[in-house]
Amino acid sequence: MAEGRPLTGGGIVRRMVRRNTGRLSASFALLCVWQLSEALVPILIGVIIDRAIAPSDTTAFVVGAAGLCLLMGTLSYSYRFGARIAFNVVQREEHALRMEVAAHVLHPRGARTGMLPGETLSIATGDAQAATLVVRWIGFTVSSTVVLIAAAAYLLSIDVVLGVVVLVGVPTAVGLSQLISPFLARRFSTEQQAVAEASGMATDLVQGIRPLKGIGAERAASERYRRSSRGAERAAVGTVRGWGAMGAITKALSGVLLAAVALVAGLRALDGELTLGQFIAIVGLTQFLAEPVELVAHIGAQFATSYASAKRVAAFLATPRLVPPGTGSPSAEMPYVLELTEVGGGRLRHVDLRAEPGELVGVVVDDPAASDALVDLLAAEAEPESGAVLLGGTPLTALDVDARREVLLTARHQVDLFDGTVASNVDPHEALDDAAVRSLLETVAADDLVATHPAGLARPVRVDGALSGGQRQRLALARALAADAPILVLQDPTSAVDAVTEQEIAARLFARRHHQGSPRATVVFTSSPALLAGADRVVVVIDGRTVASGRHADLLDRPDYRELVLR
Repeated sequence: MAEGRPLTGGGIVRRMVRRNTGRLSASFALLCVWQLSEALVPILIGVIIDRAIAPSDTTAFVVGAAGLCLLMGTLSYSYRFGARIAFNVVQREEHALRMEVAAHVLHPRGARTGMLPGETLSIATGDAQAATLVVRWIGFTVSSTVVLIAAAAYLLSIDVVLGVVVLVGVPTAVGLSQLISPFLARRFSTEQQAVAEASGMATDLVQGIRPLKGIGAERAASERYRRSSRGAERAAVGTVRGWGAMGAITKALSGVLLAAVALVAGLRALDGELTLGQFIAIVGLTQFLAEPVELVAHIGAQFATSYASAKRVAAFLATPRLVPPGTGSPSAEMPYVLELTEVGGGRLRHVDLRAEPGELVGVVVDDPAASDALVDLLAAEAEPESGAVLLGGTPLTALDVDARREVLLTARHQVDLFDGTVASNVDPHEALDDAAVRSLLETVAADDLVATHPAGLARPVRVDGALSGGQRQRLALARALAADAPILVLQDPTSAVDAVTEQEIAARLFARRHHQGSPRATVVFTSSPALLAGADRVVVVIDGRTVASGRHADLLDRPDYRELVLR
């Protein structure tokens, strides 16, 4: 979606109609032909009875039968192609909405949605689908309305009372059935929200099943999901009951209306005011009219449910960006200096941090929330309430996203892999050869992932696959190193690996990033002695303040530092 005025639920529906005007016009015209042809079938049968069968006119019968065959073919093909065009529009728009949701999430500046992955998936699937179905229902409503008007006109031409019954009864039946539409819209919106939350929780549960088992919390997590799933089930049952109530009301009202039409027609036939063919035509037409009456009656509820989903999609697309829209470039020439000066806000009170070119800086933070806040600042996903975060002398959030990413890469503690192979997860852009990828895997002590597998670098990787937490973390670290950014920020890159492997990674990491003459800077948020021991400088942040800075060996004389790194 283009940056600018956010869409609304109604705006999404109007946009779908507006950019498919030609296709929908053709679809609606064909659907009208279908419905009118359906209505003409009993009328033509009545005409054949009066003009061919009753007078025993073989020629008229043959002509009428041929006309009936032509009419059946017309209604069949008009529906086929009219519905196909509408279905094509629905599929196109559904795909477009899904791509819009995906583009919003994958935008270079990110999206601050606050949703779990499963909830986002529900928006992109269930809500996108429900929002677009209104297009088909508009077509059915237009064609049904046209045929109801045509049927009323035909009945008026035969008998004024019959025409008036239809003209008054249909709007009354439709209006009464709309009383339940707001109820259905609320129920459907509640159902979609509950399903999205349950889906998000399920995705979160599957992704975190290993650590949950490790701490013995799988039963508690399963119970939480069970409660969420039951809530979604109750909401879905409530929606189905609402649709059932609407169906019952609509059928009852249309049944009464059509019974009244048949009764009046029967009385007119008994009085001799209608021929046998006209009576049969009216009875057949009356039976047919049950379907368009129900279609018109359901449009309110269908539009309400589609609008509810469209509102959810629009609200998602309106969520703000994580990163401000900076336009500047670092003022200094490479290599750049990364600097936090007197930074405060939230858990942070007064943090000073500086990473010079060629330097590896370790950062020890006593509070995980404060660590996350600092990483948010370095990823330009937040701005400090006081102080400044500078890259090359320019505030980080004032930089153009592409310009910043060319210089600074932030790799968070949370590991995100994607379906593919080991090679594609390390090198998504396929910019490296196999030897370079293997070298990266060796740097992070993950070469065993390919050495012990027959597929080698083509070893399959799944989002929720069988890789351990340590293996996933090492793949993510290899991917961060593959970018070879001038400034690299790592948050707890080895928290899921054993001490021996951590020592290997620390030595190889330093050698790769900081060989002699390298202008690259690395900032590592960690409490690992193995990583901190090789740092040029360690910055200690306690209670949101920078309280010390120095070499790891020297800082061990401080009791507060020892408590953080040796526990």
